[in-house]
Amino acid sequence: MEDLKIPRHIAIIMDGNGRWARQRGMPRIMGHYKGSEVAEEIVKFCANLGVEYLTLFAFSTENWRRPREEVELLFDLLKNYLTQKKEELIREGVRLRFIGRRDRIGKDLKNLMEKLEEETSKDYRITVILAIDYGGRDDIIRAVRKAVHQRMESIDEDTFSRLLDLGEIPDPDLMIRTAGERRISNFLLWNLAYTELYFTEVCWPDFTTEELMRALEDFSKRKRKFGRVLDE
Repeated sequence: MEDLKIPRHIAIIMDGNGRWARQRGMPRIMGHYKGSEVAEEIVKFCANLGVEYLTLFAFSTENWRRPREEVELLFDLLKNYLTQKKEELIREGVRLRFIGRRDRIGKDLKNLMEKLEEETSKDYRITVILAIDYGGRDDIIRAVRKAVHQRMESIDEDTFSRLLDLGEIPDPDLMIRTAGERRISNFLLWNLAYTELYFTEVCWPDFTTEELMRALEDFSKRKRKFGRVLDE
């Protein structure tokens, strides 16, 4: 597509890992392993396209309701992946940021997250934001608490946005959700106010760069008015 528009910021709900594994008679965790490989490929592809920010919904505040064994395996997978891929991330010019609560995450993983944020903060070409123990409502509540704690007497949308987890990062231009669900599931509630939404039936482990290009082609056809009237 000649007139392909590259979003500055893409957000993705990586849904369908467990379903993908179950359909193949495999444990659910195998879907998450495959999903991590897909995420790595999509990160590199987005960096090459010129996407500046990519936010991936890795673990929600509601995901704690899953079986304890699965939750523990998910966090082990995340910790091992980040440890093994650190040098490659730096080499590929990937800056890592993490959003969400950190008070319920194990000390080892929390220390690793902080270390990676520091070590990937230079000479990067894409910022990848991993949403871990993240919920949009929780994000807003924590921002309100910050405002109260700082005794902010005057606050507008820009000021409030900076109190949210994404902070100075611009709102997503495009949000993609895989596996056929058509809802945002408490993801970046404030920040998705004017985001273009794209839903696909493809489960995340089967989400390819070709599928991403379909989403970008769809995005490129849309007119983003932000409440204005555009000339036809």
